[in-house]
Amino acid sequence: MKNIPSSMRERKRYIAFEVLSAEKIDRSELISELWSSASSLLGDVGANSCNLWVLDFDGRRGILRCAHDRTAMVRAALATINRVHGTRVGIRVLGTSGTVKSVTEKFMRQVDYSKDTIN
Repeated sequence: MKNIPSSMRERKRYIAFEVLSAEKIDRSELISELWSSASSLLGDVGANSCNLWVLDFDGRRGILRCAHDRTAMVRAALATINRVHGTRVGIRVLGTSGTVKSVTEKFMRQVDYSKDTIN
C-alpha cells in the first residue's frame, strides 16, 4: 500500500482540551459521549465529516484531531458535553494548532506552581 502524498491528504487540526470534574474520566466513556454529543448536535453526517479522533487522554487533559474546516463545530460539540457516565463535567478547550508537536508544547505542558518563589 502506497503512502498518499502530503498534497493530497486531508488537512487536520489538533484541539487540546481539559475535562473539569471531581474525578478522573475514562477514555472510552469520553469518546462515547463525544460521539453522542456530536451526532445529536450536527447529525450523523455532520459528525462523520468532522473526522473526530482522540489521540491522547490521561483522565484530565487530551488532544483531539479533527478536520481543519470543522473546528468550530467540534468546539461546539465539546461545549455541549455536561455528563460523562453520570459524572458532571465541563470541558474547556485549551487551544488549537496545526501539528501535534505545537499543540503539545503550547497547551499540554504541566505547570508546577508550587515551586514558584518570589524573592
